[in-house]
Amino acid sequence: MKEESRKYAEEAYDIINHAACEIGSRLPGSENEKKFHDYMADKLREIGIKPVSEEFAVYPRASIGGIPYAGWAGVILCVASYFARAIPYLWFAMCGLSVVTIMWLIFSVFLYKRWFDMFFKQQVSRNTVGELVPEDGEYDYTIALSGHTDTSWCWKHSEHAYKYRDKPVLGIISTYGKVGFGAICFFVMAFYSIFQAVYYTALMVFQAKWAVIVQYGAQYGYTSPFADVYNVLDKIFLFLPIICCIGCFFVIMWADPNPENASRGAMDNASGIALSYEVMKYFKENPEKIPPRCRIMNVYCGSEEAGLRGSMAFTEEHKNDGMLNNCWNLNIDSVADEDYFEVVIKDDWQGCRFDKDLEKMFKDTFDELEIVSKTNGAIHNPVGGCDSTPMTKAGIKSVTFAAQNPILTYYYHTWHDMPDRFSAETVGTGFDVLLGVIDKIAAFQEENGFNGPQK
Repeated sequence: MKEESRKYAEEAYDIINHAACEIGSRLPGSENEKKFHDYMADKLREIGIKPVSEEFAVYPRASIGGIPYAGWAGVILCVASYFARAIPYLWFAMCGLSVVTIMWLIFSVFLYKRWFDMFFKQQVSRNTVGELVPEDGEYDYTIALSGHTDTSWCWKHSEHAYKYRDKPVLGIISTYGKVGFGAICFFVMAFYSIFQAVYYTALMVFQAKWAVIVQYGAQYGYTSPFADVYNVLDKIFLFLPIICCIGCFFVIMWADPNPENASRGAMDNASGIALSYEVMKYFKENPEKIPPRCRIMNVYCGSEEAGLRGSMAFTEEHKNDGMLNNCWNLNIDSVADEDYFEVVIKDDWQGCRFDKDLEKMFKDTFDELEIVSKTNGAIHNPVGGCDSTPMTKAGIKSVTFAAQNPILTYYYHTWHDMPDRFSAETVGTGFDVLLGVIDKIAAFQEENGFNGPQK
């Protein structure tokens, strides 16, 4: 960290401490999330920036926070499978439950679509926006620094791996093993229910000879390999639902609904909010260092953990009012792990590749600051999504900047995400990186103008 950055790094670390220790967990749409927005709005007012609050509806458990519902669906399928042996019509209801749950998992949990939101409880979240414009009010482009204010539900399997914090390999096996086993168990029961519904439909509708052979072949004197297969599967699924039920309870345990156990969000993502603010404050206190004809903007997004709802609401709100024209977004999400400075260049689940110009600027800045990273300075987002996806889809040049171990760890999305785990020094290095990238954006803008997101 550069010495002139120390003041801002220490102030950023104070904001992180306040968010994690004084406010605490900040689940999407919760009162604590609103408290953090109010706190940051007051911080903006302290430096003469007028904050604007933009509220939007959010359905917190409709996306990744609702994963335990899939576990409950699996338990229902396991129990109902025994009743369905005597009442075959139950397979049709179980098939319906399986199809709906799988569709919800694919489109809401993995792809962050909002098609199922209406079926979940609604809350109100918000975005907070502040802008620093040149004295004459004229600017050619905008640099927006964004981060999310909310925190995640506690991922119990990650939290349980705390006992393996000195043996990370065992922690990874423990976490991924439970999650993988639970997911397999749910999908086994879901597809088995769908298969049985299809089979009984064929049996009832077509009364085909092969269907009779499959189920009753031995009784009618027919011989068929399908009959043997069916009989083997029938015996297997006499006991398998018991095992699958255990696995589905691992899915239920995945996201603890108790807000008191939720992540405190020091790294993810009070660090991003604090750094966004400190960069704004730096330019407010040093107006001569603001890039010529540039507007600096802070965007504090709510409800990122509920499926990027804040950044979606922000881009939809401003897609036609000119705010997003010629805009570069530096999304900051989790700056804490000193050995893992990186630029996130793609959300694999969302199928969204971020801007290549910004990617290069971050990598060049890492080199200039002699930052050595175990991730070689770049990663694909391994799970879920980040706020760069809605920004990129809205036509903004965006990448996500992080300093976080990309492997699931005991502090990721758990109440162990506290500020005493990392230092102001790491936060200060993040501050230096952001200033370096902003200088490069200014040079690029002066030389080339804005050429649109690089797909």
